Amino acid sequence: MKYLALVYYDENIIKQMTGDEWTSLNRECLACVDGLQQRGHYLDGSALQPVDTATTVRVRDGRTTTTDGPFAETKEQLAGFYMLEARDLNEAIRLAEKIPPARLGSIEIRPLRDITPFGEEAPRDDRPWSDRRM
Repeated sequence: MKYLALVYYDENIIKQMTGDEWTSLNRECLACVDGLQQRGHYLDGSALQPVDTATTVRVRDGRTTTTDGPFAETKEQLAGFYMLEARDLNEAIRLAEKIPPARLGSIEIRPLRDITPFGEEAPRDDRPWSDRRM
């Protein structure tokens, strides 16, 4: 099963790092990716530019608006992602706890779901949305 591991941390902590601390963290992240790749768990991933480079797009009533910055003000900002292959949520958690920025912020793990192509019938699931596990 595929899981998206979203990396969050407070950018102010990063801004206070020395060049050596930043380089060390990046080296740890690269080593983590290498280890995940060797074990067949790493599918894709990337770091993101700081939130001050973000643009939020909304479409309401056919009109598009853009806003500088992220959707919401939070203590932690989305910094990057890892696309992981794991047997189940427990394995995804064990993989995510090894992602170095977890020490600085948090890793949100979300299972991916397939979107049924147009014209194909999706399996019927009458359970309430909150009860579904994809």
